Amino acid sequence: MSEQKPHSMTIQVHIDEARTPGQFVNMARIFHNQTEFVLDAMFLPPQSTTAHVLSRLIMSPVHAKHLLRALTHNVQLYEQKFGEIALTTGGSGPGPIVH
Repeated sequence: MSEQKPHSMTIQVHIDEARTPGQFVNMARIFHNQTEFVLDAMFLPPQSTTAHVLSRLIMSPVHAKHLLRALTHNVQLYEQKFGEIALTTGGSGPGPIVH
């Protein structure tokens, strides 16, 4: 039997003009259960203790792993071009990612 090659597909992406500028986030909260991962993108204003959830992504474990791989690949490309990204935390907390 011969193996079938995956079909190449072009996906066109549309973004509403209102979403084009994006939103700045400086924190994320990630949690999961057996069937889904949830990523809350948040903004914590300076000198505040209240973070605001600006967007929530809900995805399957498979899509979460694809996102992880894509982020890892892009961070590697970024660091090859611009140098290593230094991670700093302001104390004993979890940093900008809350698990």
